[in-house]
Amino acid sequence: MGENYNELKKSTASQTGLTYVVLGWVMLYIDDPEDRNAVSLVCRRWYELHALTRKHITITLCYTTSPERLRRRFPHLESLKLKGKPRAAMFDMIPEDWGGYVTPWRMIVNDSDLEVLCRSRGQVLRCLKLDKCSGFSTDGLLHVGRLCRQLRTLFLEDSSIIEKDGRWIHEIAMNNSVLETLNFYMTDFVKVNLVGFFHAAAVLEEFYGGSFYDQPDGYAAVTFPSRLCRLGLTYMGKNEMPIVFPFAPLFKELDLLYALLDTEDHCWLLQRCPNLEVLKQLKRLRIEPGAEEEGMEDEGLVSQTGLMALAQGCIELEHLAVYVSDITNASLEYIGTYLKNMCDFRLVLLNQKERITDLPLDKGVRALLRGCGKLRRFALHLRPGGLTDAGLGYVGQYSWNIRWMLLGYVGESDAGLLEFSKGCPKLQKLEIGGCFFSEHALAAAMIRLTSLRYLWVLGYRELSQSSRDLLAMARLFWNIELVPARRVVKTDRVGEVVVVEHPGHLLAYYSLAGPRIDFPDLIFRLNYQRILV
Repeated sequence: MGENYNELKKSTASQTGLTYVVLGWVMLYIDDPEDRNAVSLVCRRWYELHALTRKHITITLCYTTSPERLRRRFPHLESLKLKGKPRAAMFDMIPEDWGGYVTPWRMIVNDSDLEVLCRSRGQVLRCLKLDKCSGFSTDGLLHVGRLCRQLRTLFLEDSSIIEKDGRWIHEIAMNNSVLETLNFYMTDFVKVNLVGFFHAAAVLEEFYGGSFYDQPDGYAAVTFPSRLCRLGLTYMGKNEMPIVFPFAPLFKELDLLYALLDTEDHCWLLQRCPNLEVLKQLKRLRIEPGAEEEGMEDEGLVSQTGLMALAQGCIELEHLAVYVSDITNASLEYIGTYLKNMCDFRLVLLNQKERITDLPLDKGVRALLRGCGKLRRFALHLRPGGLTDAGLGYVGQYSWNIRWMLLGYVGESDAGLLEFSKGCPKLQKLEIGGCFFSEHALAAAMIRLTSLRYLWVLGYRELSQSSRDLLAMARLFWNIELVPARRVVKTDRVGEVVVVEHPGHLLAYYSLAGPRIDFPDLIFRLNYQRILV
């Protein structure tokens, strides 16, 4: 902070003295990106102060800017969060060769990339997160273990890593005495020796990874570090629960998403965790379905009854993501009435029940949005008939502060989308699945949503060869990509080869870097220059 402030003093010495010096100090304590952006628009000098003091930035899509432009704009960045493929890639909806290499960002990480990073910045690197990444092996992680001795956080969740051996975790145990978080949850490692690692990791507070399914007897000799308070182990069954019992009073957070436990087992375990924040002062809750897991056909189902009880009993909730088997307007009204601190709400209506009696959910959604005025992120994935055009209009009308939104099977016609687009004054990122709308309506809505910087749509009407109706949304600095419908051959859970139909989809995003150059052949792109021609 001192070095940056000296630059601030020099750059403001010829200005009105105290005013700019004070503002320089104030800027160092403004963390919210929206607040910083607002301040930078006041005048040129404030714009420069923002540039000199910005420490962290998130690039929501790697094609929206370039490393050179980012370095010029923010020369003193200390951390960068960079996202590659769209969210749909998590569900195999994005072609494997869609992109994400985008040299020199190199979203597909290689061992050589990790080596360059560790040799150049390893001595000062505090946090390394490779979330849902691929392309590298445990040889790359060896460089992390040997060279990053000040690393506090190593995050490798749900990544595809080629496992050659387990030496990388041994190197971390030998060389790093300050590691606080290690996360390789849902990443397939079978050659790691956690017993030795836990013995050396004296200050470890958070661990997610390891699997009882792969090595059920490998944890018998485990002694968790004394500071460990956040834990996630996959495929833990009733027989393995006693392993965590001695440490249960320490736990503040416990991930049981992939635990093979029934309701009684969950209660038995949670009773031994008196300090769990997710039970006492619940602020974050994610409930996913377990119906597809073997032996868990009756687990993971939430109805409107449970949702109403949750709203009444957990009034401190800020983040709620839930898959429900049934839903009513009343349950959504309860959320709007009781959960005034909610800033992130996500609901998916499953297809377990053939008929939902209280659709559409227009009144409930209106009450939820009116009551939860702090919402910044909102996801609502229903089924046909779940929300009328009037209900979709309510979503636009009452989404005062929402920046990100995901909608699925909402509305009935283009009129609903156009009514929706009259609102949402701060919406920056919109994702639509199960789309009923035409290309013409999508283009008109995008133009009306003046804050929008990212649009992804799965399956829409009138997908023409020329997509001429979509040309209306083409504007300067916007990249628009179309992926046609395709058939994908996959292997299902029982090993049989099946053909899956993937509908076409649209991706449009604001970019200062211009059109990308690594388009695969299957993608068709629209751009502003094409319109001018």
